[in-house]
Amino acid sequence: MLHIRTPLILHPGLSTPTRRIWLKLENLQPGGSFKIRGIGLLCSRAAQQGKRKVVCPSGGNAGLATAMAAACLGLKACIVVPHTTPHSTRARISKTGAEVIEHGKVWDEANQWARELAQDPRSEFVPAFDHPVLWEGHSTMVDEILADCPPVDVLVASVGGGGLLAGLLTGLIRHRHTDCRIVACETEGAASFAAAVAAGHPVRLPKIDTVATSLGAAQVAAWPVRHIDDFPYECVVLSDDEAIMGVVRYANDLRQLVEPACGVSLAIAYLDHPAIADAHDVVIVVCGGVSINAQLVAGWARMSTGTHARQGWKRYPGVTSPTAGDDGLQ
Repeated sequence: MLHIRTPLILHPGLSTPTRRIWLKLENLQPGGSFKIRGIGLLCSRAAQQGKRKVVCPSGGNAGLATAMAAACLGLKACIVVPHTTPHSTRARISKTGAEVIEHGKVWDEANQWARELAQDPRSEFVPAFDHPVLWEGHSTMVDEILADCPPVDVLVASVGGGGLLAGLLTGLIRHRHTDCRIVACETEGAASFAAAVAAGHPVRLPKIDTVATSLGAAQVAAWPVRHIDDFPYECVVLSDDEAIMGVVRYANDLRQLVEPACGVSLAIAYLDHPAIADAHDVVIVVCGGVSINAQLVAGWARMSTGTHARQGWKRYPGVTSPTAGDDGLQ
């Protein structure tokens, strides 16, 4: 087991006598995100099957999780990133000993090349979110949540490509807890899950335009779209500003840094959103993220108190617009 058992804590300021807001701190996982649960399991099974190398197309959370898992298991790792991946992220992945290959202008091109590289029978392709073994690994989060808070009645999680959501649904189904309400959170420029639910099947967004770059999956996995109907649920789409608010307030409250992809879920509690009205025990998955630093959060905090409103990406210094086809909570 390469992941750790993360704490489930009460939010110090948002809980009330009638409603408790719990935080599942997946940002404390090795690599800083929940990704190590599923990717660690997939890489472990690959090693058991005699594979020598893992190949992952991701310039973010999935890539770092794969690189760290490979280092622990004695496997070679090849992480294929598009040109848009920041140099700081590439350097962080390289420090694990992984080979980082830059290929393509967008994630789709990096993904295609990674699949080519993984054709060697001694190699294992590691997808970012769409694989049942990943969901099995992510589902261990539910085991821990229900052990610590059996009466949970609402589970709040961000949705990029749908891997985290699929893992949560898998775990809840295993525990026969399908009465738990699911609040699936996205930002306005990357709401591919809400679009899929509305259509009844995955649809491909024409473009991605959000500060929450790790939510940038143009098309989500099909399995969670099919199985969300097994639960009471609500798809919530918030603005970039609301996601940033979640990041900044969480940094002030918990003194921890998370990406806007995580901030959008935290914003549900900070906004006292109707999706959690009448709930008694709300668990928010603090999914974490590697593409964040103190300078970004400090800049956003300053702008949130400023009066000079600016539009578009200039509003978020240090963050570049993601390209369509990024790999969702990557």
